[in-house]
Amino acid sequence: MAKGEETRQFIIEKAAPIFNTKGIAATSMSDIMEATKLSKGSMYVHFENKEVLACAAVDHNMKILGDKLLAAISKSKTAKEELFTYIDFFSNGVNPPLTGGCPLLNFGTEADDTNPVVKEKINQGIKYNQKLLENSIKKGIANGEFNPNWNAADFATVIFTMMEGGHLISRMSGNNDKMKVVTTTLKSMIEENSL
Repeated sequence: MAKGEETRQFIIEKAAPIFNTKGIAATSMSDIMEATKLSKGSMYVHFENKEVLACAAVDHNMKILGDKLLAAISKSKTAKEELFTYIDFFSNGVNPPLTGGCPLLNFGTEADDTNPVVKEKINQGIKYNQKLLENSIKKGIANGEFNPNWNAADFATVIFTMMEGGHLISRMSGNNDKMKVVTTTLKSMIEENSL
C-alpha cells in the first residue's frame, strides 16, 4: 500500500467510530484532526470535504460489522444455528459489536431525509442483511430443518426489524431487558418452524 493510501486508510479507521458515535452532522473535521493528529491540510489532501470522508466511514463501519458477523455465522453447522448466531451477535445493544452501535440504525436515522448517498448505502446494507437471513431460512428448508411453507423473505424482514428495534430500545434505556424479550421471541418463532 502506498504511503498516501496508508494515510487515507488511517484517517478512515480513526474517523469511522467517531462518525458512528456522534453522527455525520455532529462530527467536525476538528474531531477527526484531533483523533488522527493530522493537520487540516493533510486531511484535505485525502478527502475533499467532510461528506466524502463520512461516506468512506460509513462504508468502513459496515464492512467491519459485516466481516465480524460473517465470521461468527461461518462457525454455524446448521441453518438454525446461523439464525441463532445472527440474533446472538446483535443481542447486546448496550455493548454492541461496533463502537457507537449499529451503523445501519445510526446512519439510516440520520441520513433518511438529509443524505441520499448515505441513505442508499444503508438501504443496500439492510437488503444485504435481509438476504443473508432469507438465504439461511431457505437453506434450512432445503435441508429439512424448517417447515417448507415458512416464508423466508417475510421472516427475514421480521428478524431484521425486531433486532434493530430491540437495539434502539437497548441503546435508549441503557439496558438489554427489552432486547432479551425480542431475542427470546425470535428464537421461539424459529423453533416453531423447525422440524
